[in-house]
Amino acid sequence: MSALPRITVWNEFRHENESEEIRAVYPDGIHNAIAAGLRKHGLEVQTAWLDQPEHGLTDEVLANTDVLVWWGHKVHHEVDWEVVNRVHKRIVEGGMGLVALHSGHMSRIFMKLMGTTCDLKWREADDRERLWVVDPTHPIAAGLPECIVLEAEEMYGEHFDVPAPDELIFVSWFTGGEVFRSGATWKRGLGRIFYFRPGHESYPTYYNDDIIHVIANGCKWAAPNGLGSVVRGNIKVGPEVARLQSA
Repeated sequence: MSALPRITVWNEFRHENESEEIRAVYPDGIHNAIAAGLRKHGLEVQTAWLDQPEHGLTDEVLANTDVLVWWGHKVHHEVDWEVVNRVHKRIVEGGMGLVALHSGHMSRIFMKLMGTTCDLKWREADDRERLWVVDPTHPIAAGLPECIVLEAEEMYGEHFDVPAPDELIFVSWFTGGEVFRSGATWKRGLGRIFYFRPGHESYPTYYNDDIIHVIANGCKWAAPNGLGSVVRGNIKVGPEVARLQSA
């Protein structure tokens, strides 16, 4: 692994191509807006999207990815299961990190990792969102204010049908009174997963410096840390164990 994690930002890239309204917000695609922000944090970033061969997630691309950032919404069902399984194996067995953004909670890869419906409440009504840091000691919260305010976003509300998070870092409050577990982590096999809620396609959320700061921190946290390797399989009984067993 390089000194800083190698990031691949994946996006459906459908909304921007099919809607003038969305293209006005993200003329170069959501993936490029996120990638540009992450590069300002010194990260090495490449992009991939749905309509590329193998959705841009070939074995070669994944082998050179430490953290996969995933934005999907409109066509989760078009992501081929062969690619999903390839990504899953790279996470669970290879230790690649996953940062799932916004409606990526319903992506096939996130649902496969969670093993639940991952469903929730939602509303598009220009809600004001207060994103509270509830674990200020966590690396993903490093350098952030105690509350990030987004003047207009899509509301996500509880109940969020995911397994209890290993760590809860952000909780959101919306003008409708709803709350939501907006930033949470899990471990699956050798891989680390961070889900981060903000980022509806019709709002300029990914130009917000604090939001990009969170994603950059999430990428650094989710990357393989190189602190050890896992050894599995049959192991022969050594002389010390044999002696203890016969005692």
